[in-house]
Amino acid sequence: MTESSDKKQLLHLVFGGELSNLEQVQFRDLNELDIVGIFPDYASALVAWKSKAQSTVDNAHMRYFIVHMHRLLNPTE
Repeated sequence: MTESSDKKQLLHLVFGGELSNLEQVQFRDLNELDIVGIFPDYASALVAWKSKAQSTVDNAHMRYFIVHMHRLLNPTE
């Protein structure tokens, strides 16, 4: 079943993991990446990102990111 909506879907992926060093975005263990989820808009992705980032604030190497998937799916936009 598909959901019909006038609002354009702009998918965003939230994920994170522990970095091997703080100077680069290089993950310590790719098997341990935390895929938080895919969200229909930036606002809901931001809420999820903030929650995860705040819950791991004691680990300086842990980082979470928001990927604008809609830009990868439609690179001309």
